[in-house]
Amino acid sequence: MPNDAHAKGLWPLFGSLASYSLPGDLMAGLTLAAIAIPEQMATARLGGFAPQIGFFAFMAGSLGFAVFGGNRFLSCGADSTITPIFAGGLAALAMAGSPEYQGLAIALALMVGAMMLAGGAFRLGGIANLLSMPVMVGFLAGISVHIIVSQLPGVLGLGSPDGPTLDRIGVLASEIGRTNPITFCIGFGVLAVVFISEKISAKIPGALIGLVAATLATIALGLESKGVNVVGAVPGTLPRPTLPVLAPEQWVHLVPLAFVVTVVVMVQTAATTRSFPSDPDKPADVDRDFLGAGAGSVLAGLFGAFPVNASPPRTGIVAETGGQSQLAGLAAAVIVLLLLAFGTGLLRHVPDAALGGILLFVALRIIRTRQIVTIYRQSFSEFLLIVATAALIIVLPIEQGAFLGIVLSLLHGIWSTTRARLVEFERVPGTTIWWPAHKHITGERIAGVAVIGLQAPLSFLNAPGFLSDVTKVLGTATPQLLVLEASGMVEIDFTAAQILLDVFKACNAQGVTVALARLESVRAQEAFERFRLFDVLPKEHVFLSVDEAVRSLAK
Repeated sequence: MPNDAHAKGLWPLFGSLASYSLPGDLMAGLTLAAIAIPEQMATARLGGFAPQIGFFAFMAGSLGFAVFGGNRFLSCGADSTITPIFAGGLAALAMAGSPEYQGLAIALALMVGAMMLAGGAFRLGGIANLLSMPVMVGFLAGISVHIIVSQLPGVLGLGSPDGPTLDRIGVLASEIGRTNPITFCIGFGVLAVVFISEKISAKIPGALIGLVAATLATIALGLESKGVNVVGAVPGTLPRPTLPVLAPEQWVHLVPLAFVVTVVVMVQTAATTRSFPSDPDKPADVDRDFLGAGAGSVLAGLFGAFPVNASPPRTGIVAETGGQSQLAGLAAAVIVLLLLAFGTGLLRHVPDAALGGILLFVALRIIRTRQIVTIYRQSFSEFLLIVATAALIIVLPIEQGAFLGIVLSLLHGIWSTTRARLVEFERVPGTTIWWPAHKHITGERIAGVAVIGLQAPLSFLNAPGFLSDVTKVLGTATPQLLVLEASGMVEIDFTAAQILLDVFKACNAQGVTVALARLESVRAQEAFERFRLFDVLPKEHVFLSVDEAVRSLAK
């Protein structure tokens, strides 16, 4: 039976264990472990780390989120979305696999964790909106290409080329004839097993099935002697607390990379917790889950691993297999711990090509083809955002491309805001409703009355255009009453307030009466008080509706 009272009594720690169900959570944890073990190994290899580091990351992410997070289903651990980003950034500072590389990864995990904890503590969940949907789709498409290019050499049995992504694609194309047919069969065989399993049911651990089958075939057929590379010895040492020894300037060099990774983790954590809410009747507590993911990254750093992230597919597995709380994630972490302690000998003969096949599936899964097609059909300009973001990720060093993708998303938001223009309202015949004028809607106007509005926050970005449009209305319609319908103006900044003051003063000078209707936003109401707009606009000229304003003030 669930023990709600006991779990809630531990608030704010272990709040995600509320409503736990021992049988359901243990079964979900077993399934989660079967999915996570091959995935965490593959993701670690993607980042240039030994497989056991992926296990450390998964255990840290699971424990950290269970203690501090709020979502009952969310699975936190090594993630293929952020791994190519920080691996590319770290590779520019140290050789992959070297002790210095490992130390930088630990420091990065601590920094990302600290930023996530700060984001949760100061309730900065809005940062998750820094990446618009088209930019995020393009971002994932670019990441997918990076994963494919990084894993194809191992799957094809070729050497891994260096250099920019486009150059590596060219090298792979020129050497395709030297493909090792055995590694090819292993890699694409595992890919096929995972793909078919996913099609049948997401609950089937296709990656584990493919990994076990490939490993058994490698041992039985002696494939290592035929050019099949394997993982090799995996140390059974358990994670121990450790801190990196880095010079101050090395920490400074990691700050931009940590920021980029943090933004991506925030976006994915917010999307995951909103997609799988603990309680469908309540809004997701994104800030609380930032704390959980941040604690996971801090623990990962202390365990000698790299930053962790929320995983939508693994979270879906927990929700679909009967999991009721983070006890499922803790159970999966214990299984991984037992594997590390007693079963690392089983991992010695795992083919690299099998891990590559799993990552190829991950790469293909994160390409959101349907969304790309939908955006192309419905908004071509935003489709170009997808293309531009993907191109930045592919052509530039990945951490630079990711940073510019964030900048591109912000510029798109700024551009959208600056495009907001003044809207003129008309009365719907036979009613008291005033509606934005539209060519397909029959409306009527009242002589001497102009009703206008801006369906966006009024800020320094669009205030000059707003002033220009109002001036044009005053010069063209020469109204006796100007009603500002303010339902869309949810925010007003200092620059916009000064322009509103100028508008009100200009109207007073021209003998135009000004009224304000539907000032619904609390922030906008506070702005009117704070910027002393009511010194120029009498409060008795503020109305709950446009119709009330017109009936009261129209002559």
